[in-house]
Amino acid sequence: MKKITSAMLILAFVTSTILGCKKKTTEEPVYKCTTCKTTPDAVAANDASNKGVYKGVIIGSSGTIKFDLSNTGTTITATMVLDGITATLTSTVAIVAGTTYVGAFTGTWNGQPVSVTFSVNPTGQNPVVTAFNIPGHATSSFNIIKETSNQLIECFEGTYDSTRPEKGTFNIVLSRGLKIFSGSAKKDQGTVVNSFNGKISDANKLIDASDGKTLATLTGDVLAEVFVDGNNATITIKGKRTF
Repeated sequence: MKKITSAMLILAFVTSTILGCKKKTTEEPVYKCTTCKTTPDAVAANDASNKGVYKGVIIGSSGTIKFDLSNTGTTITATMVLDGITATLTSTVAIVAGTTYVGAFTGTWNGQPVSVTFSVNPTGQNPVVTAFNIPGHATSSFNIIKETSNQLIECFEGTYDSTRPEKGTFNIVLSRGLKIFSGSAKKDQGTVVNSFNGKISDANKLIDASDGKTLATLTGDVLAEVFVDGNNATITIKGKRTF
């Protein structure tokens, strides 16, 4: 029988230690928006009126906006975050029950005066920005959805990359409960904004209403997808919830 020596035991120990300490693949942590709300800001009393909360995304460059039309009091304000810079806007136009609300929200962004005119019908439907003046952002686009007391609205900011080649911004506002989304995309340094909307499937696929294509898959606070467009270009979508 072969005699086991101390040297052999040491060699076996060292070998097993080296094999056991092979470099492990480090998995990237799953992204979660720690500053985002998990329950609606909107109160039930405003669910069927144009009072309340409206949230949306901005393209040109990239950002989010929240309109507060007397949600819990009498103040009418908007909070806009664009290129990481926050502006608080106010409107002096009062809400009149039973009529469409149209108000200009004004304030200062990045040291310059800005204005955003917001309109919504008496029951809170069709919220749109009808006019705006944001220095350096003449081709901006807004996608907005009304939040209700039982339907949280979430905003995602992201990018797209195409084999055309082309890169740009890709932002979406959505409601998981209502299973709807709305968004826009714009090429870097471009002026044309492409808007889209659709439904969210039971498998958390964002299906474009115009052609039935899957634009993105929703996983927690992340949007991602790779698909081939009508010009046979491969599009890669990446986005994260920011509001």
